[in-house]
Amino acid sequence: MSPRGVATPDVRERLFAAAERVVERDGPGALTSRAVTTEAGCAKGLLHAHFEGLDAFVAELCLDRFARTAVKARELSGRAGQGTVARNLDAVVLALFDSGGPALSGLAMTRPAAASRVRAALEGGAPGFTAIEEAVTGYLEAEQGLGRVAATVDPRTAALAIVGTAHHLLMTSRPGTADPRPAMTRLVATVVHT
Repeated sequence: MSPRGVATPDVRERLFAAAERVVERDGPGALTSRAVTTEAGCAKGLLHAHFEGLDAFVAELCLDRFARTAVKARELSGRAGQGTVARNLDAVVLALFDSGGPALSGLAMTRPAAASRVRAALEGGAPGFTAIEEAVTGYLEAEQGLGRVAATVDPRTAALAIVGTAHHLLMTSRPGTADPRPAMTRLVATVVHT
């Protein structure tokens, strides 16, 4: 545990990673401020010193993970012509399922104040599924230009199918149910015909 009055490096990420471990291990119902700070090995009040409360923390965690995936998605255009199309897409889409993605999405949905904060941030331009979908569309268009995606594939529709399915699986998967990633990988391969 960090001593009182000593700065905790990378506090946001430390708390976010701790929350992901709690949710993955014990389920969304176990997430409390105390559970997060105990898991992070830091002072009990640290979460509230950096966030307005647990709902603000949950919203920021979800938004942070969306933003990270959006960055990966934007990097797709630099991968055009490299590796396989399906593997490149999998690297982005499957990142949504890392670190307890389904459980975190479910957690945000069960906390109306957190869900409202996420919705407001996304409407205000924070990167989310729309940014990921746009990046996947651009990537598929680039790969199509290189002849690595069939001309019969509509990149916008394919991106919507891929990102929409990821969204659906995130919202409907629960801890203890079948891992959604194999189904996601099969869908990506089917949609891009690789």
